[in-house]
Amino acid sequence: RKMPGRRWSEGLHQAIEAKEGLRVQRESVTMATITFQNYFRLYGKLAGMTGTAMTEAEEFSKIYKLDVTSIPTHRPMIRVDEPDLVYRTERAKDAAIIEHIKERIAAGQPVLVGTTSVERSEHLAGLLKHEGIKHNVLNAKQHEREAPIVAQAGRSGAVTIATNMAGRGTDIVLGGNPAGLASEALRIKGLNPAEVDAETYAAALADAERSCIVDREVVLAAGGLRIIGTERHESRRIDNQLRGRAGRQGDPGSSRFYLSLEDDLMKRFAGERVVGLMDRLGFDESQALESAMVSRTIEGAQTRVEGYNFDVRKRVVEFDDVINMQRATVYGERDRVLRGEDLALTIQDALHAEVRALAATHCPPGLPGDWNRATLATELQRLGVQAPATLEAIVEDTLLYEAVAVAADEALERKAKEIGEEMWPKVERAVILRSIDQLWVEHLTEVDDLRRGIGLRGHAQIDPLNAFKIEAFKLYEEFQSLIRVSIGRAILRVSLVQEQRAPRPAVAAAAVASGGASVTPAKVPAGEMKAGRNDACPCGSGKKFKKCHGA
Repeated sequence: RKMPGRRWSEGLHQAIEAKEGLRVQRESVTMATITFQNYFRLYGKLAGMTGTAMTEAEEFSKIYKLDVTSIPTHRPMIRVDEPDLVYRTERAKDAAIIEHIKERIAAGQPVLVGTTSVERSEHLAGLLKHEGIKHNVLNAKQHEREAPIVAQAGRSGAVTIATNMAGRGTDIVLGGNPAGLASEALRIKGLNPAEVDAETYAAALADAERSCIVDREVVLAAGGLRIIGTERHESRRIDNQLRGRAGRQGDPGSSRFYLSLEDDLMKRFAGERVVGLMDRLGFDESQALESAMVSRTIEGAQTRVEGYNFDVRKRVVEFDDVINMQRATVYGERDRVLRGEDLALTIQDALHAEVRALAATHCPPGLPGDWNRATLATELQRLGVQAPATLEAIVEDTLLYEAVAVAADEALERKAKEIGEEMWPKVERAVILRSIDQLWVEHLTEVDDLRRGIGLRGHAQIDPLNAFKIEAFKLYEEFQSLIRVSIGRAILRVSLVQEQRAPRPAVAAAAVASGGASVTPAKVPAGEMKAGRNDACPCGSGKKFKKCHGA
């Protein structure tokens, strides 16, 4: 689907903007990051229901410590899953699919064609159009029409082409959906289903229900919904989801996958073996190989790919677990600041660390003869701290550190009085949050760069994960010290500026017009509204469009 607001990273989006002649915008900055696995593990309880979890039971167990239980269907599942048909070329496979669709339409059977990509769905749509076969395409490019398409995909003779993403989670009712059919009939008459009176809509709905009952009998007699897969997906779960569109609630149905030796999965795992078999049997391009052995070989290949993908996801989680511990500490500190706890000690420790670092830099420990007291006094003044009056007489390290710490405390007290007792806690909170947020973003960027290159340690016979743990810990220690430095350098330089904000013109005008009363959302005809499903509704209600006028 289209994803407004999402941008590629590492300069890729800027390169495409330059190529297309658009204004090149700044690269987006990662403010926070977490994997799906660690996000889900934040919940105290995890549970779920899906029809295709059994093939992923191992992953549920190892990542989430969840058991998978198979629950019998409410009614017996009578769908017929036929063995795969394997052709030599993609062209021969497409020709066979088109021919089979023609046969099913002639029998009055609805057909759902599953594809692995948008490109493939559009290619098949072109072939059907060339043959003059009426069809609908469901490929996430036209999400406004998805609901009506799915609602009527169970009508006799209906042909629907769907990608794996668009075909999931949909319930195709054999004979069609009466409510959708009634709405379509009213629109054909020039009526808006949302605005007609109850009697008119009830009459249209009654006609649609009668039509759907008659059509359902035709579809049941033809064998229910026919599923045609144009290619095997890398995951058996996705294939099972496609098959699961048919045979729901005890309805009849059937499914079959059409494959070719040019499909990606076949080329990677089963190509040579099947080619040898077809050569020995003397198959030409138009003939298909139908064998349970081939289907088992393909499922074995899918199992190996699933195992590899699981290992990749598991490795990602292991790397993210390292950052997860750091994330928990940083977010815990942020929460403590936001809760309004006493931050005086945190500020004091940061300032003490900064003045002691300055003292150690300009007055090397144990070498009073090399001390540069004048430069130290200048640096302390720049920080906002008055140099101790006894600075010239001090010759011991411990006395120097104590003197500059006392001077820092005095400067802190003066600053607190200058700001005011009421505002000072807010200033402390703002300084700490700004330091944490700014440096956390930089830290995430550095860790991301580290993660991308750490795999090269494997060439030196070093486990990249262990190396990442060590290097990430060093970065985290540096991050923590930088937070103290940032707080120490910023706290005494803070100044308050009273800013008088003028009310926004639109809000002010609305307030005047309503006499200070609350402003109600504007009434805009639903047909004139144009917005993405997840965008704010143009009526001004504050709700998402899909939950307001887009419902």
